[in-house]
Amino acid sequence: MPTAIVLLKTDRKRVTRTAETLLELRDVSEVYSVSGRYDLLVVIRADSVDRIESVITDQVLKTDGILDSETMFAFRSYDKREGGRAVQVD
Repeated sequence: MPTAIVLLKTDRKRVTRTAETLLELRDVSEVYSVSGRYDLLVVIRADSVDRIESVITDQVLKTDGILDSETMFAFRSYDKREGGRAVQVD
């Protein structure tokens, strides 16, 4: 399943509210509050890259409180639940 990781800088007074709002989006599977240059890490899993693009541009980046973003696409997953084997991300 196509997967994107989106790093977000947010208005620091709205981190929790922004995270909760993002988690309500259909294709957002996880939201983490993180340390470093970014405030939130968002994992998006969808049926297609086109769907992910739509979620990011039409929903995630239009969420109140977001100031900046960086998006990465996953090529392969290495997951303990899969015995540490590489799993192709389609």
